[in-house]
Amino acid sequence: MESDLSLEFLRVVEQAAIACAHTMGQGDRHRSDQAAVEAMRREMDTVPIDGTIVIGEGERDEAPMLYIGEKVGLAHRATGNSRAWDEVDIAVDPLEGTNLCATGTANAIAVLAASERGGLLHAPDLYMEKLIVGPSSKHMVDLDAPVRENLRAIARCLGRQVDELTIVVLDRPRHERLIAEIRACGARIRLIGDGDLSAGIAAAVSGSGVHAVMGTGGAPEGVLTAAAMRCLNGEIFARLVVAKPEDESRGRAMGITDFKKIYTSQDLAAGRDIIFAATGVTDGALMKSVRFFGDGIRTNSLVMQTNPHRIRFIDSIQVYPGPSVKIRF
Repeated sequence: MESDLSLEFLRVVEQAAIACAHTMGQGDRHRSDQAAVEAMRREMDTVPIDGTIVIGEGERDEAPMLYIGEKVGLAHRATGNSRAWDEVDIAVDPLEGTNLCATGTANAIAVLAASERGGLLHAPDLYMEKLIVGPSSKHMVDLDAPVRENLRAIARCLGRQVDELTIVVLDRPRHERLIAEIRACGARIRLIGDGDLSAGIAAAVSGSGVHAVMGTGGAPEGVLTAAAMRCLNGEIFARLVVAKPEDESRGRAMGITDFKKIYTSQDLAAGRDIIFAATGVTDGALMKSVRFFGDGIRTNSLVMQTNPHRIRFIDSIQVYPGPSVKIRF
């Protein structure tokens, strides 16, 4: 990509987060998701790119907004302009954690990742086995290793005991055995209802209190996590889960041929120019929630890129017009 688009994409996730934050805690997950999707798409069409959604809302149901293959950006809205536009592939989750937003629970975010054309894997809407760790232990773990070996390796790399580790696992029946194995080793577990992407980012940030994420989650979220890992020097190890013939058919339709392959962040987000942007919707370990006050709106975001390698935590205040506006700390 010729242009630095990071702040353009920051606008996109901020507006999506603000839109769905108005629905926070109202118990309507569909309305929360719809608000985020519509705001994200509307703002995306103001970004100076020739963009294609490669991971979005519609791989299964061809949702009317931000479906896979949809063209976005000014290149498809501007008329009478012959300029050359950056060709960009985009992975979006307008509201990661719809249930979290609907119930007012922590770690809901609006998020996207972008790269030059071909830089993000077109992941099918399947599950993935995942192991996500930070920079210190990324060369010492293995997706196929026993849980106890991976936990010991992570502890050694961090200079800790295993019982000082905190492992995040999605609270699902399919993880009963994994949870039992982690507990048998003495490590602590943080069970979450949704939001393994937020947890994956936290695992790669020192001081977040999360040391690894284990278990099975969505493949599209895996690509978004991989983009974040490229920026944070963490790592994701992942393998598609094929439970029935139609899963394999869905994967092959999106170009997947090796269903035993263990993917890393370089496989899932291979682009040279990776941009990752997220804004908190509800409070989380790394980003605060959208906050409304009398004179404006305050947002907390994380914007990262690989070229140049830069990570920014951004606290923004969008001020309503008026002569007597007061800015609050």
